[in-house]
Amino acid sequence: MKVAENLIHIKQQISDACQRVNRTPDEVKLIAVTKYVSINRAKEALEAGIINLGENRDDGLLAKWEVLEDKPHWHFIGTLQTRKVKNIIDKVEYIHSLDRVSLAEEINKRASKKVKCLVQVNVSQEESKHGLAPEDVIDFIKSLQPYENISIEGLMTMAPFIDDEEMLRTCFRRLKDLRDQVKNCNLEFAPCTELSMGMSNDFVIAIEEGATMVRIGTALVGQVS
Repeated sequence: MKVAENLIHIKQQISDACQRVNRTPDEVKLIAVTKYVSINRAKEALEAGIINLGENRDDGLLAKWEVLEDKPHWHFIGTLQTRKVKNIIDKVEYIHSLDRVSLAEEINKRASKKVKCLVQVNVSQEESKHGLAPEDVIDFIKSLQPYENISIEGLMTMAPFIDDEEMLRTCFRRLKDLRDQVKNCNLEFAPCTELSMGMSNDFVIAIEEGATMVRIGTALVGQVS
């Protein structure tokens, strides 16, 4: 299907989810995850009116940047190797995967302006997933105060790929509770208003539990094109 057709369906699901929990759709930023699709498919997403595109590898982002440049708002959503920071730092709007001090140091060093970052949290405690343990998040964020080029805009997580709705809700609620704890610290460099959670299989639940950013690939742009 065309991206524009998929987008109509996704927007309706977002609207319905928001209505159920007394939110408005403009509270939710839709990020089209284009990591598995062609440059032409990413361009199609942009032409359909999607302004936020997500990539998880520096080479994928750079290839699409060559064609699309800064027309979209680029989100780096994958694990970011320290040595790759210099390749993408001046091209991305958000980095969703800050999870260690060495990465913060490199971002701060390479950035020419303040970079919007989200701290990745492994809420489900799965060994296969990256991110900080929930109990380490607040101390980690407080340790970032010296880095003047970093703004902690929120938290990100990947829920388990399961059908257990209650377990998914628990995962998302834990991230929201943690986000609220960070907000209550009133750290100037960490407004922490964003919740990046929810993908093609669970974004409706994530929105009902407070997501402000959803990262949708397969349901929106497909898997391979």
